[in-house]
Amino acid sequence: MGEFSIWHWLIVLVIVMLIFGTKKLRNIGTDLGGAVRGFKEGMREGTADKPADKTTEASPQITGQTVEGEVKEKTETTV
Repeated sequence: MGEFSIWHWLIVLVIVMLIFGTKKLRNIGTDLGGAVRGFKEGMREGTADKPADKTTEASPQITGQTVEGEVKEKTETTV
């Protein structure tokens, strides 16, 4: 009763695709992959930025500005 067969998982997958649509799922996967990639790069930079000697001078950190938005298709209207 606690085991799921491959058919159970296929039915769940079909229902999820019907609810969200493949485009939305693809966007979620892309966003998740980008977040994981950014996390890994941050972890690499965090270990590389540690000074080997305490007498070294810390470099100033450059911060950027993120602008969030939504891209919509441009539609032409004919009168």
